[in-house]
Amino acid sequence: MTKYVYDFSEGNKDMKDLLGGKGANLAEMTNMGLHVPPGFTATTAACLTSLAEGRWPDGLEPEVEEHLQGLEKAMGKRLGDSDDPLLVSVRSGAKFSMPGMLDSTWA
Repeated sequence: MTKYVYDFSEGNKDMKDLLGGKGANLAEMTNMGLHVPPGFTATTAACLTSLAEGRWPDGLEPEVEEHLQGLEKAMGKRLGDSDDPLLVSVRSGAKFSMPGMLDSTWA
């Protein structure tokens, strides 16, 4: 079965084709011991498969759920908690930076 989600600690700078630029660099900074909050990256393969098939690839959703539960545990918070919610940032990131794409993060 294809692996679609990687914790930051599982990747490195040489995985840009799979993790995109942001994912690979966050992984590399994590491996260097820099303070990077816990997180995970859905692979470019997951994106390409969903574009080709018009649906999430088989296995993606349980992988995201598993990594989200790990993130909740690491942060001691739960997504959707009404008193002290876990806040997450979801960002896109291609292998190469493309001028003008910053506009898409404000949508």
